Amino acid sequence: MTDACARAVRAPRVVIETCVVALLSGGHVMIEDVPGVGKTVLAKSLARAAGCDYSRLQCTADLLPADVTGVTVWDQNAAEFLFRPGPVFANVVLVDEINRASPKTQSALLECMEEGQVTVDGETRVLPLPFIIIATQNPVEYEGTFPLPEAQLDRFAVRIAIGYPAPGDEAAMLLDLAARDALDHVAPVADVAAIVAARDVVDRVHADPALAAYVVGLVEATRRDARIQLGASPRAGLALLRAAKARAVIEGRGYALPDDVRGLGRSVLAHRLILTPDARARGASAEEVVADALDAVPVPL
Repeated sequence: MTDACARAVRAPRVVIETCVVALLSGGHVMIEDVPGVGKTVLAKSLARAAGCDYSRLQCTADLLPADVTGVTVWDQNAAEFLFRPGPVFANVVLVDEINRASPKTQSALLECMEEGQVTVDGETRVLPLPFIIIATQNPVEYEGTFPLPEAQLDRFAVRIAIGYPAPGDEAAMLLDLAARDALDHVAPVADVAAIVAARDVVDRVHADPALAAYVVGLVEATRRDARIQLGASPRAGLALLRAAKARAVIEGRGYALPDDVRGLGRSVLAHRLILTPDARARGASAEEVVADALDAVPVPL
């Protein structure tokens, strides 16, 4: 699946693989990068390669919660109220520029992301499986935006950045994609049933108790760090271990290793941390805190 997506978007392989890890582990993805680097293409190519339904939600300040979850309307011909599902009723949902939606609308995604369901007019409806939200935001221009609260950020399993391609890759992209849609290069390599089955395989991947203790040690290290006002939550530990198991499946193993945890540590933990004002003033970053935790916590043998 990583190879299929790589035909459409020029991004580091580890970035694409992290998206596949999120899909297989049941997590959601935040892509934080400048415009034009392929965020939308990455989401579309992942959906196409996985053989999943795809929908897009363009966030603006006037977007309403009903525009996200759906709305109940009166059907005059049928003489009854009918539910018209919103864009979240798809397998892969791109929430573009999520921080341009109001906090009220952002909160409409909380139940979707955590419980895989929506409640409209007192009736709860289950979302299709698999279900993954890929949200984007621009880290450069913040005018007219609403920063996501900690509860929202904590629901994203991973945060990634694509970055600019290498000059050689960018030149090849110009030749390959100037006259055709990038998605024409992507062919489905799976379907919904296969993704659901793969998630079951992830559930059965063996994780040694020592590996679980290692994950807890990393999470606790972020909480104890003097530069941190709010450390990683227990949900972060769960996301990290599950992502490590998904990475093991991608590499053809039935067991997770410390290398799986270390390879995903920054993507899973950094966006959940809140620095103290003093640490921000001194130019510290959450990525540095996670890197120090990875260096300090003993790796189980």
